Amino acid sequence: MTLAHELGHGVHQVLAADLGLFNADTPLTLAETASIFGETVTFGRLLSEESDATGRLALLAGRIEDIFASVFRQVAMNRFEDACHTVRRDEGELSPDRIAAEWLRTQREMFGDSVRLTDDYGSWWSYIPHFIHTPGYVYAYAFGNLLALAMYARYENEGDAFVPAYLDLLSGGGSERPEVLASRVGVDLTDPDFWKAGLTVIDALVTEAEALAAS
Repeated sequence: MTLAHELGHGVHQVLAADLGLFNADTPLTLAETASIFGETVTFGRLLSEESDATGRLALLAGRIEDIFASVFRQVAMNRFEDACHTVRRDEGELSPDRIAAEWLRTQREMFGDSVRLTDDYGSWWSYIPHFIHTPGYVYAYAFGNLLALAMYARYENEGDAFVPAYLDLLSGGGSERPEVLASRVGVDLTDPDFWKAGLTVIDALVTEAEALAAS
Protein backbone atom coordinates (compact mmCIF):
# COMPACT_ATOMS: atom_id res chain seq x y z
CA MET A 1 0.00 0.00 0.00
CA THR A 2 2.93 2.32 0.68
CA LEU A 3 4.29 1.54 -2.76
CA ALA A 4 0.86 2.22 -4.31
CA HIS A 5 0.69 5.52 -2.42
CA GLU A 6 4.06 6.76 -3.62
CA LEU A 7 3.52 5.51 -7.17
CA GLY A 8 0.31 7.53 -7.16
CA HIS A 9 2.37 10.66 -6.61
CA GLY A 10 4.63 9.60 -9.47
CA VAL A 11 1.72 8.99 -11.87
CA HIS A 12 0.20 12.35 -10.92
CA GLN A 13 3.39 14.24 -11.71
CA VAL A 14 4.11 12.35 -14.94
CA LEU A 15 0.61 13.06 -16.27
CA ALA A 16 0.86 16.74 -15.36
CA ALA A 17 4.48 17.21 -16.49
CA ASP A 18 3.60 18.76 -19.87
CA LEU A 19 2.10 21.76 -18.05
CA GLY A 20 5.51 22.95 -16.90
CA LEU A 21 6.94 23.44 -13.43
CA PHE A 22 4.50 25.99 -12.04
CA ASN A 23 1.25 24.45 -13.32
CA ALA A 24 2.19 20.79 -12.86
CA ASP A 25 2.87 21.17 -9.14
CA THR A 26 -0.23 20.50 -7.07
CA PRO A 27 -1.49 22.32 -3.98
CA LEU A 28 -1.71 20.14 -0.90
CA THR A 29 -5.50 19.87 -1.21
CA LEU A 30 -4.97 17.89 -4.44
CA ALA A 31 -1.50 16.48 -3.81
CA GLU A 32 -2.82 13.33 -2.10
CA THR A 33 -5.53 12.58 -4.68
CA ALA A 34 -3.68 10.01 -6.78
CA SER A 35 -1.72 8.57 -3.85
CA ILE A 36 -4.73 7.93 -1.59
CA PHE A 37 -6.78 6.72 -4.56
CA GLY A 38 -4.09 4.20 -5.52
CA GLU A 39 -3.71 3.15 -1.90
CA THR A 40 -7.45 2.61 -1.61
CA VAL A 41 -7.66 0.57 -4.81
CA THR A 42 -4.77 -1.59 -3.59
CA PHE A 43 -6.37 -2.06 -0.18
CA GLY A 44 -9.60 -3.16 -1.84
CA ARG A 45 -7.65 -5.76 -3.83
CA LEU A 46 -5.85 -7.04 -0.73
CA LEU A 47 -9.08 -7.27 1.24
CA SER A 48 -10.89 -9.10 -1.56
CA GLU A 49 -8.21 -11.79 -1.55
CA GLU A 50 -8.19 -12.27 2.24
CA SER A 51 -10.79 -14.80 3.40
CA ASP A 52 -9.45 -15.44 6.91
CA ALA A 53 -11.46 -13.46 9.45
CA THR A 54 -8.43 -12.60 11.58
CA GLY A 55 -6.50 -11.43 8.53
CA ARG A 56 -9.39 -9.28 7.33
CA LEU A 57 -9.75 -7.70 10.75
CA ALA A 58 -6.03 -6.89 10.84
CA LEU A 59 -6.21 -5.26 7.40
CA LEU A 60 -9.32 -3.30 8.31
CA ALA A 61 -7.94 -2.15 11.67
CA GLY A 62 -4.77 -0.85 10.04
CA ARG A 63 -6.69 0.97 7.34
CA ILE A 64 -9.13 2.55 9.80
CA GLU A 65 -6.21 3.69 12.00
CA ASP A 66 -4.59 5.37 9.00
CA ILE A 67 -7.83 7.11 8.03
CA PHE A 68 -8.42 8.23 11.60
CA ALA A 69 -4.99 9.85 11.65
CA SER A 70 -5.32 11.51 8.26
CA VAL A 71 -8.96 12.69 8.43
CA PHE A 72 -10.49 12.91 11.90
CA ARG A 73 -7.32 13.86 13.76
CA GLN A 74 -6.47 16.50 11.19
CA VAL A 75 -9.97 18.00 11.50
CA ALA A 76 -9.57 18.15 15.29
CA MET A 77 -6.19 19.83 14.92
CA ASN A 78 -7.61 22.31 12.45
CA ARG A 79 -10.36 23.20 14.93
CA PHE A 80 -7.70 23.72 17.61
CA GLU A 81 -5.67 25.95 15.34
CA ASP A 82 -8.69 27.97 14.28
CA ALA A 83 -9.80 28.36 17.90
CA CYS A 84 -6.39 29.67 18.99
CA HIS A 85 -6.22 32.27 16.24
CA THR A 86 -9.82 33.33 16.86
CA VAL A 87 -9.40 33.64 20.64
CA ARG A 88 -6.17 35.57 20.21
CA ARG A 89 -7.99 38.26 18.23
CA ASP A 90 -10.25 38.84 21.24
CA GLU A 91 -7.88 38.21 24.14
CA GLY A 92 -4.43 39.11 22.82
CA GLU A 93 -1.39 36.88 23.30
CA LEU A 94 -2.36 33.52 24.78
CA SER A 95 -0.67 31.89 27.74
CA PRO A 96 0.52 28.26 27.49
CA ASP A 97 -2.35 27.26 29.78
CA ARG A 98 -4.90 28.97 27.51
CA ILE A 99 -3.52 27.21 24.44
CA ALA A 100 -3.52 23.91 26.36
CA ALA A 101 -7.18 24.40 27.24
CA GLU A 102 -8.13 24.69 23.56
CA TRP A 103 -6.01 21.69 22.65
CA LEU A 104 -7.59 19.51 25.33
CA ARG A 105 -11.10 20.68 24.44
CA THR A 106 -10.77 19.88 20.74
CA GLN A 107 -8.95 16.59 21.37
CA ARG A 108 -11.58 15.45 23.87
CA GLU A 109 -14.31 16.27 21.38
CA MET A 110 -12.61 13.92 18.93
CA PHE A 111 -11.82 11.05 21.30
CA GLY A 112 -15.06 11.17 23.29
CA ASP A 113 -14.98 8.53 26.02
CA SER A 114 -12.65 6.17 24.10
CA VAL A 115 -9.57 7.29 26.05
CA ARG A 116 -8.88 9.45 29.09
CA LEU A 117 -6.84 12.56 28.35
CA THR A 118 -5.15 14.02 31.41
CA ASP A 119 -4.18 17.66 31.78
CA ASP A 120 -0.57 16.62 31.11
CA TYR A 121 -1.61 16.07 27.49
CA GLY A 122 -2.26 19.80 27.20
CA SER A 123 1.24 20.55 25.88
CA TRP A 124 1.22 17.96 23.11
CA TRP A 125 0.15 20.46 20.46
CA SER A 126 3.70 21.82 20.62
CA TYR A 127 5.32 18.83 18.90
CA ILE A 128 3.37 19.47 15.68
CA PRO A 129 5.50 21.87 13.60
CA HIS A 130 2.75 22.67 11.08
CA PHE A 131 1.03 24.99 13.55
CA ILE A 132 4.11 27.22 13.59
CA HIS A 133 5.64 27.15 10.12
CA THR A 134 2.55 26.55 7.93
CA PRO A 135 -0.69 27.74 9.57
CA GLY A 136 -3.74 25.98 8.12
CA TYR A 137 -1.68 23.12 6.71
CA VAL A 138 -3.50 20.33 8.56
CA TYR A 139 -6.83 21.21 6.90
CA ALA A 140 -5.56 19.98 3.53
CA TYR A 141 -4.87 16.47 4.84
CA ALA A 142 -8.52 15.87 5.66
CA PHE A 143 -9.65 17.61 2.47
CA GLY A 144 -7.34 15.56 0.27
CA ASN A 145 -8.09 12.23 1.90
CA LEU A 146 -11.86 12.65 1.82
CA LEU A 147 -11.64 13.87 -1.77
CA ALA A 148 -9.77 10.71 -2.81
CA LEU A 149 -12.12 8.43 -0.84
CA ALA A 150 -15.19 10.08 -2.33
CA MET A 151 -13.76 9.71 -5.84
CA TYR A 152 -13.03 6.05 -5.08
CA ALA A 153 -16.70 5.61 -4.14
CA ARG A 154 -17.59 7.05 -7.56
CA TYR A 155 -15.11 4.70 -9.22
CA GLU A 156 -16.75 1.73 -7.50
CA ASN A 157 -20.12 2.79 -8.91
CA GLU A 158 -18.96 3.67 -12.44
CA GLY A 159 -16.11 1.22 -12.99
CA ASP A 160 -13.91 1.67 -16.07
CA ALA A 161 -16.06 4.54 -17.33
CA PHE A 162 -14.61 6.67 -14.54
CA VAL A 163 -10.97 6.18 -15.61
CA PRO A 164 -10.62 8.65 -18.56
CA ALA A 165 -12.05 11.54 -16.55
CA TYR A 166 -9.87 10.60 -13.57
CA LEU A 167 -6.71 10.62 -15.69
CA ASP A 168 -7.78 13.98 -17.12
CA LEU A 169 -8.06 15.32 -13.57
CA LEU A 170 -4.53 14.18 -12.75
CA SER A 171 -3.16 15.65 -15.97
CA GLY A 172 -4.43 19.05 -14.79
CA GLY A 173 -1.82 19.15 -12.02
CA GLY A 174 -2.33 22.42 -10.16
CA SER A 175 -3.28 24.49 -13.18
CA GLU A 176 -6.77 25.34 -11.89
CA ARG A 177 -8.52 25.78 -8.57
CA PRO A 178 -9.50 22.46 -6.91
CA GLU A 179 -13.21 22.89 -7.65
CA VAL A 180 -12.49 23.47 -11.36
CA LEU A 181 -10.24 20.43 -11.63
CA ALA A 182 -12.71 18.27 -9.69
CA SER A 183 -15.43 19.17 -12.18
CA ARG A 184 -13.46 17.15 -14.75
CA VAL A 185 -14.72 14.01 -13.03
CA GLY A 186 -18.20 15.42 -12.52
CA VAL A 187 -17.58 16.32 -8.89
CA ASP A 188 -19.10 19.35 -7.18
CA LEU A 189 -16.99 20.16 -4.13
CA THR A 190 -19.77 22.35 -2.74
CA ASP A 191 -22.16 19.37 -2.60
CA PRO A 192 -22.26 17.83 0.92
CA ASP A 193 -23.42 14.51 -0.55
CA PHE A 194 -20.13 14.17 -2.40
CA TRP A 195 -18.16 14.41 0.84
CA LYS A 196 -20.58 12.03 2.54
CA ALA A 197 -19.64 9.44 -0.08
CA GLY A 198 -16.11 9.48 1.30
CA LEU A 199 -17.41 9.05 4.83
CA THR A 200 -19.58 6.15 3.59
CA VAL A 201 -16.42 4.33 2.49
CA ILE A 202 -15.04 4.74 6.01
CA ASP A 203 -18.32 3.65 7.58
CA ALA A 204 -18.29 0.41 5.58
CA LEU A 205 -14.80 -0.40 6.87
CA VAL A 206 -15.78 0.26 10.49
CA THR A 207 -18.99 -1.77 10.17
CA GLU A 208 -17.16 -4.86 8.91
CA ALA A 209 -14.39 -4.46 11.48
CA GLU A 210 -16.92 -4.28 14.32
CA ALA A 211 -18.71 -7.38 13.02
CA LEU A 212 -15.45 -9.33 12.77
CA ALA A 213 -14.32 -8.20 16.22
CA ALA A 214 -17.66 -9.26 17.71
CA SER A 215 -17.41 -12.75 16.21
